[in-house]
Amino acid sequence: MALADSTCSRLDNSELRLSCFFNKALVNAGGDLAKLVPGRVSTEVDARLAYDTHGIIRRVHDLLKLYNEIDVPPERLLFKIPSTWQGIEASRLLESEGIQTHLTFVYSFAQAAAAAQAGASVIQIFVGRVRDWARNHSGDPEIEASIQRGEDPGLALVTKAYNYIRKYGHKSKLMAAAVRNKQDLFSLLGVDYIIAPLKILQSMKESITAPDEKYSYVRRLSPQSAANYDFTAEELTKWDQLSLGAAMGPSSVELLAAGLDGYVKQTKRVEELLDKIWPPPNV
Repeated sequence: MALADSTCSRLDNSELRLSCFFNKALVNAGGDLAKLVPGRVSTEVDARLAYDTHGIIRRVHDLLKLYNEIDVPPERLLFKIPSTWQGIEASRLLESEGIQTHLTFVYSFAQAAAAAQAGASVIQIFVGRVRDWARNHSGDPEIEASIQRGEDPGLALVTKAYNYIRKYGHKSKLMAAAVRNKQDLFSLLGVDYIIAPLKILQSMKESITAPDEKYSYVRRLSPQSAANYDFTAEELTKWDQLSLGAAMGPSSVELLAAGLDGYVKQTKRVEELLDKIWPPPNV
C-alpha cells in the first residue's frame, strides 16, 4: 500500500522516494495497530537521525501529518527516539508542542534523569542488556557500584530511575524491557510498563506464591518507596550535553552505539526490500 502512494512515487530523488515509502509503511502499520490496541502506538524515528535534533523533529512532524491523513489522533501516538543528547533535546521540544515521545536505549541513570527532565512521556530501559554487559565487561562505575551493593545492575537502574521520576514529580512513565525471567518481573512490580516475553507471562500465570516469599506478587516500586530513596547532589544536577557525556560510562556508550547500529541495519533492510519491489505492477 505504501508503494502505491502517489505522493511518494512522484519524487524523482530515489533516496527521498524510499524514505517517503518507508514513512508511509510505518504509518500504515501504526494505523492498523491503533485499531487493535486501546492505548498508544509507538512509531520509531529513523536511527540515522539520532544525532540530529532538528532532523528528528522534522521526521516526527512528517509522521504526524501522515497519521492525521488516516485519522489517528496525536494522543494515540508515541514517537520512539534514541536517548542521545540530541534525541533528548528533540523530545523536550516535541513535548513542549504536546507531541508524546518515547525515549529508548537508556542504559545509565544520567540518560534516564535527563530524559525525565526533558519531559519524555515514556522512558525505556533494557534490563537484560545492562546485565549482559556487566557479565562480560568491567570498568563501568555505575554498574560496579550496584554489584558492590549486591544488586543486579539492570534491575538497580530501573529502580533508581523510577524512584527519581516519582520523587521529583516528573511526568514520565518508565518502561522496563528485555525482561529475561519471572524473577525480573517480580522485582519490578509497580513500574509503569513492562515488556515481557509470552513464556514469562505464562509462567507468571502458573505461579502460586506467598506474599512473604522473595519472589511474589508484592509491589516493589511505589511513590512511597521513591520518597525514601536518597540521591547524591551529582545525581540531582540539571543535565546538559556536557554533564551527560561525562556521566555516561562505557556500558551506556557501547550499548547505545550497538542499539543504534541494529536499528539502522533494520531500516536499511526494509529500504532495500522496498527498492527491490519498486515499481510494483499496476502502479
